[in-house]
Amino acid sequence: MSKYLQLIAHPQELRAVLQWAIWHEPLYPRDPSKESDNLKRCYELLGYTSRSFAAVIEELAPELREAVVLFYLVLRGLDTIEDDMTIPNTVKLPILRSFHELLTKEGWTFNGSQEKDKVVLEEFDKVIYEFSLLKPIYRDIIAEMTKRMGNGMADYCEDDDFNKKGVNTVKEYDLYCHYVAGIVGEGLTRLSVSGGSSDPRLLENPHLHNSMGLFLQKTNIIRDFHEDLLDNRKFWPKEIWSKYADSMEDFVRPEYTETGVHCLSELVANALEHVPDCLYYLAAVKEQTMFNFCAIPQVMAIATLELVFQNKNVLTSHVKIRRGTSVMLIMRATSVRETYNIFQEYCHKIHARNTPKDPNYMRISIACAKVDQFIETIFPTRKEVKDKIAKEEKPEETASTTEVLTIILLFGGTLLITSSLMLGVAWFFGARFDLAFASIKENFLGIADAARDEL
Repeated sequence: MSKYLQLIAHPQELRAVLQWAIWHEPLYPRDPSKESDNLKRCYELLGYTSRSFAAVIEELAPELREAVVLFYLVLRGLDTIEDDMTIPNTVKLPILRSFHELLTKEGWTFNGSQEKDKVVLEEFDKVIYEFSLLKPIYRDIIAEMTKRMGNGMADYCEDDDFNKKGVNTVKEYDLYCHYVAGIVGEGLTRLSVSGGSSDPRLLENPHLHNSMGLFLQKTNIIRDFHEDLLDNRKFWPKEIWSKYADSMEDFVRPEYTETGVHCLSELVANALEHVPDCLYYLAAVKEQTMFNFCAIPQVMAIATLELVFQNKNVLTSHVKIRRGTSVMLIMRATSVRETYNIFQEYCHKIHARNTPKDPNYMRISIACAKVDQFIETIFPTRKEVKDKIAKEEKPEETASTTEVLTIILLFGGTLLITSSLMLGVAWFFGARFDLAFASIKENFLGIADAARDEL
């Protein structure tokens, strides 16, 4: 019910939701009549495990769409094994390290998981069958990314210090995000380049797709602080949070709210520093549906980052952007120019809320300025547009109380003098009083209108 009330309270978002639901048509609509039963089931599994990603993935060009669907399901199965704390390490670790080999093991399934996405593992034989029908180049990319991610996950499962104390340094924070998101970014980039949807030069600059993954993952880690804390998971790096409290649990206490918000600011600044790389990457994606697929999660992330910035509710609850906001972003993020505009808008909002009282004030200001600088390099703003923006941002001048009183006294005095003269003239010439009064009334209304216009 609250979602509907939010839409009613934000008419523009309500209109966007209705437009999307009624008039949106995919560029490459699916044709289930031409799909095998196994492939149909894979799309159903995709919908079960990720409603948000499913909608974007299903709009990709057909050949690349099937590769991305299977890549997602493979990684979802891998992630389900890693997340399930009921699976002992003696069983879990061998599966994680050999998961890439299981992709060619016909009929393999796993029924020992208690996670919510266990259905993917229970019906993994369907994923394996469809995986075997992909082009060899796609199979090789997915298998290699799965191998690297599986081994990375296994390493963290064996790391007792990580499991007990969480992430320690910023360097470890970046490495963890690389394993769970940066590798995904690399895999999708290689699939996209192999399918002709992106510029091959992206492969020559691996820091770009790594930043795409890190920006998304870091934003999620910042937002999910309270949820992770309840599950005894600590992903905020100690190198950062230890500046503000003795333990992460302190941030939920009222007396640590201000320092907790300052810690949030440093984490936001750390994430914002990936934005220029993300914008550079998006400019190199050529095919429309692949651009949408890459851009939509990024604009969602910058909107989420703006929401969590200086937001004390992150420390004690789960916050997320409104559904209507998400739909508006999806509808807007269809070109490089408009995607850059979205980033610029949210960075300006972050900068506007930034305060010198925050110890990270300068770092955040610099990060926002670098985003502006990058966008200005790609899309220079004309002088007349800059002047218009500056004029719009300049606060409107309002009349002071003294000025208002002066205007009232001026027009009041004018009214009194004019009325007296008119009454005198009417008396002198013996005019009827009612005509004089009508003239006074007309004069008064004219002066009142003039005063309103002046104010």
